[in-house]
Amino acid sequence: MTLKGGFFMFAWLIAILSGAVMSIQGVFNTSVTKQSAIWTTASFVQASALLVCIAAWFVTGREGRFLDVLKVSPKYLLLGGALGAVITITVIRSTAQLG
Repeated sequence: MTLKGGFFMFAWLIAILSGAVMSIQGVFNTSVTKQSAIWTTASFVQASALLVCIAAWFVTGREGRFLDVLKVSPKYLLLGGALGAVITITVIRSTAQLG
C-alpha cells in the first residue's frame, strides 16, 4: 500500500467513525430531550461542544489565533455553527419520530 493509499484509507475510517458517532449522538440527544426539552437539550449539546473545542484548542498547541475566525470572507461562511444547531434539532426530532 502506498503512502497516498494509506491516507485515503485513514480518511475512509474517519468518515465511518464520524457517521457512527453522529448516530449515537442522535440517540443520546433524543433520550435527553425526553427528560427535558428540545431547546434545552440542543443548547446543552452546543455549549458542551464549545467547551470541548476550546479545551482541544488549548491541549493541541493553540494553532492559530482564536479571533482569526472573524477575518473569514465571505462572512456567511460563519453560519456553519448555526447549521450545526439546525442539524442537532432535526436529528433529535427525526430520531424521536422514527424511533
